[in-house]
Amino acid sequence: MQCLGAKYLVSEERAPRPREWRPQIYRKCTDTAWLFLFFFFWTGLMFIMGYSAVAGATARLLFGYDSFGNVCGKRNSPVEGAPLSGQDMTLKKHVFFMNSCKPDIKGRKLGSTALCVSSCPEEQLNTLEEVQLFANTSGSFLCIYNLNSINYTRNPNANSLCPRLPVPPSKSFPLFNRCVPQTPECYSLFASVLINDVDTLHRILSGIMSARDTILGLCIFALALSLTMMFTFRFITTLLVHIFISLVILGLLFVCGILWWLYYDYTNDLSIELDTERENMKCVLGFAIVSTVITAILLVLIFVLRKRIKLTVELFQLTNKVIRSSPFLLFQPLWTFAILIFFWILWVAVLLSLGTAGTAQVIADGQVEYQPLSGIRYMWWYHLIGLIWTSEFILACQQMTIAGAVVTCYFNRNKNDPPDHPILSSLSILFWYHQGTVVKGSFLITVMRIPRIILMCIYDTLKTKHGKWSRGTFRCCYCCFLCLDRYLRHVNQNAYTTTAINGTDFCTSAKDALKIASKNSSHFTSINCFGDFMIFLGKVLVVCFTVFGGLMAFNYNRVLQVWTIPLLLVAFFAYLVAHSFLSVFETVLDALFLCFAVDLETNDGSSEKPYFMDQDFLNFVKRINRVNTARAQRDMDSLRTEEGTELGPIVR
Repeated sequence: MQCLGAKYLVSEERAPRPREWRPQIYRKCTDTAWLFLFFFFWTGLMFIMGYSAVAGATARLLFGYDSFGNVCGKRNSPVEGAPLSGQDMTLKKHVFFMNSCKPDIKGRKLGSTALCVSSCPEEQLNTLEEVQLFANTSGSFLCIYNLNSINYTRNPNANSLCPRLPVPPSKSFPLFNRCVPQTPECYSLFASVLINDVDTLHRILSGIMSARDTILGLCIFALALSLTMMFTFRFITTLLVHIFISLVILGLLFVCGILWWLYYDYTNDLSIELDTERENMKCVLGFAIVSTVITAILLVLIFVLRKRIKLTVELFQLTNKVIRSSPFLLFQPLWTFAILIFFWILWVAVLLSLGTAGTAQVIADGQVEYQPLSGIRYMWWYHLIGLIWTSEFILACQQMTIAGAVVTCYFNRNKNDPPDHPILSSLSILFWYHQGTVVKGSFLITVMRIPRIILMCIYDTLKTKHGKWSRGTFRCCYCCFLCLDRYLRHVNQNAYTTTAINGTDFCTSAKDALKIASKNSSHFTSINCFGDFMIFLGKVLVVCFTVFGGLMAFNYNRVLQVWTIPLLLVAFFAYLVAHSFLSVFETVLDALFLCFAVDLETNDGSSEKPYFMDQDFLNFVKRINRVNTARAQRDMDSLRTEEGTELGPIVR
């Protein structure tokens, strides 16, 4: 009997029990298989980097090469069948395109002959005599190598052997040593052809080149506004919120009014350049309609949620207590942005090196062309997946670092003695235990983004061959993937926070976060959503005033081909900067809400199991409960009144 009893007890102990929340008690490595998968994937990326360095002719990329297979600034080996190859270009370090302003387009590529020269012409050359004088004074020969400078004005074929006149002023690009024309029209066409997209990029670069000073000033203005908004949320009060909402409404109305006024002005005062002005007018009309719809939606939401301002201010003040205990959280976007910039530069360098990987083939007139190697396109796709996955991994590391710092500060019993270096502690936990979880979450986002890219490419390719129904189907699929992407990002954020709390793997954390969030959704989910909405309004405010400044600046400079392109660029940059700075508050809010839900799940406020939340947070929760109870009571009384009116007896 005793043996049977012991056996029964052992089997009872081994029976599975419901897993409980254990804030910061137990740690283990999570999702290690995904970490190994990411390691093997990056091994492939490293192979592509090495292959691009060996087969990609990095010298041709960095120093440039002429149309005869000579790398500028280097001593070259001859190519069989190309008589002008194999020359010593040690003193000729710049690439000059003979027809940079009026290039010949061959298959959407630049057909202009390229030469290695010792210096770029910094002034416009209008005649062959001036080209000859420039060669004699600077030692930089702008005609074909086998034509002596003495014969520039004597040779009857000089017009085909020398650059097309007039030769625009040019300047060497700082990194790649290309002689880039300095006039806006020539610059935009030259750059767009080099990057193999003549039409769209031509407009973009033309507008950017013509308005580069204005764009730079507006970007600095957007950065200053973003910093102002960050400090506004950092030291938020009820008065500041009312001023902030008033400025948002004012900015939205101003932008809408200015856009409709510009549209009216265009329709009644078209200038001589009809094509350009009409294209601007269409873009302004589209901007006006979209901004009006967005303004109407935001104004309705502000009116509906206006009564929650006071509680939202208290929530932000509680959030600022967490940030005050770890002030370096505000600088986290800067570090992430710097790492992303470094990775993007490396990615672009490898991509361009892959683009130069090829074998030399002699074509007409003894010129040399490099044909891409087989399998390069598959490497491009692999490289593209690496861009998305790695970028999402870096962003996910930021999210989990912030969430881990919030968890460390929240689950600290002694609120008067905050933990030392919570960000470093969160980073160390991420590095030693949970990199696999971040890899898995970022992979899910990558899986959602790749179909969107494929759909967008298919849509751009087939938009002229299919009807409205096909285009509408592609757009609906794209929107579905976009909505799923947004939902997955929210799930990932909660999963990262749960992993920081409980030390569980990604799927378990996502499931637990969904359960506990749905169980405690009645407490202050609406306040949390309004807090996220306030942060979104902060981003809208930055974009509105930046776009308003852009409208005022660009409207007085209508010589631009399409000034709506630079305006879109400025608006995108303004939103990106605002999102980078204000996303910290958004992540802290979401993590704080989940910590609160876990606190309610694991504790009851008694002396044996006290809450981790401090007294201010507890008072805030009690006020929210009273507000929710009062609202529910009013709804119940209203329902009873309606039922009584319908079912009550008629009294005569």
